[in-house]
Formats: sequence, structure tokens, C-alpha cells
Amino acid sequence: MTTQIILVRHGQSEGNLAAELAQSEKLERIDVPARDPDVVLSDLGREQAEAVGRWLSELPEPQRPTAVWTSPYRRARETGEIALRTASVELAFRVDERLRDRDMGITDTLTAAGIRAKYPEETERRQWIGKFYYRPPGGESWADVAQRVRAVMTDIRHGKDEVILVTAHDVVNLLFCYVAEGLEEESVLERAKTNGLKNASICRLRADDDSPTGWVVTDYNIDSHLRDQGTSITDQPGASDEVGADA
Repeated sequence: MTTQIILVRHGQSEGNLAAELAQSEKLERIDVPARDPDVVLSDLGREQAEAVGRWLSELPEPQRPTAVWTSPYRRARETGEIALRTASVELAFRVDERLRDRDMGITDTLTAAGIRAKYPEETERRQWIGKFYYRPPGGESWADVAQRVRAVMTDIRHGKDEVILVTAHDVVNLLFCYVAEGLEEESVLERAKTNGLKNASICRLRADDDSPTGWVVTDYNIDSHLRDQGTSITDQPGASDEVGADA
């Protein structure tokens, strides 16, 4: 069996809803309900996770997960737990902090308007450095997250051949695909802008010795399982990243 990775972005979270509200009302701060690691799924997010579980249950046996790696953040782990319970699959979870969401440092919970008001020099610095390499004080850049992702992919590649279910976050999963496809800065940023990962969307990677990166992406941003179940599709940014960084 060839090593495969099934990437699942967490379902809609209460943080996603708070970020969307802050954006629509042009607020300077996102009223998140808990610290980022403790943010849970919304009711819709739990429905989306169930849809993932039904999709998993319909996979042919050789394509079903044999192991689970998850971000320690509650919304990601909760997505995996609901999905596996729905699929009637019992697997032990490997919690890996390298799969956590991007750390936004001093800009955490601030919208773009909030960053401009409180840290105008950071707005200018980000515009100069660019989104991929900009690191807010105390936080991480996308490049920093990519290094974490590369380490995880190396560990998976050098382990036994398995189908690994990874439940994590939009930027994290996007960067798995970035690494697998050998994309450049401009390409991954354009993808994030035009085809960003939806809540509970699925990507699939397969180890491939003939690929320059050792991986190929076989599916990207699948949402058919949500449509098939009549579940609402959302593509809301994370409360800790996109709203505060993109305007």
C-alpha cells in the first residue's frame, strides 16, 4: 500500500463566525469566544464534520484511514472525532502541535482595521515583506508554518505505508499541497485568494517516488460530500489569520 494523506479542514467554528461578524461590521477586534486552541465547532461545523464521516464510510477499504494525526486545537480534533464516529471507525488520535493553526502574535484577534489602528507600522511592514514571509511580532509567517508542515510530511513519508487522516486548519492544509506540488510563493497566494479551502473540505496526497517532491496531490478542496448531504458550504477565514491580514 502506498502512503496517502487525507487532509480535512475543520468544520465551521465559533471563531469563524466571530471573524465573519467582525469583518461585516468593520470592527477592529474579533470577539472570539475562547483562546484560539479552545475554539469549538459551530452547530453547522458539526454537521459538516458528519458529512466528512459519511464520505469516509463510502471509501473503498484500501483508501480508508488507518491512522489519525490532528492539530491539538479543539475545532480540528472535534472534526476528526465526529467524522470517525459517523463513519463507525475507531482509531487512536496522534495529537501533533506542528499541525496547529498559524500563530498571529500581537495581531491575534485583530481585524485589518484593528491592525492599522493599533500597529500601523506592522501594516506597512507586511505590505513591504508580503503575506507569505511576513511574521507578526510573537507570531509566525506562512513560511514558518510550511517548515512545520515539511517536518510532518517527512515523518509520514518515512513511516510505514498507511492512509493518514490529518485534521487541521486552512493555511496548514493549503501548505501541505504547496509542499507536495512544489509551488512558489506567488502560486500558493493566488490559490489562497481564488480557491481557498472551505470548511470541512478534503484534499488528498499520495507518496510518489517519481515526483520531485516525493508527493502528488490527487484531490484538492473537495466539497461534494457537503453538497451530497445538503450541508451548507462555508469558506470563512480563520479568526486568527485571514481577516486580520488581508485588507
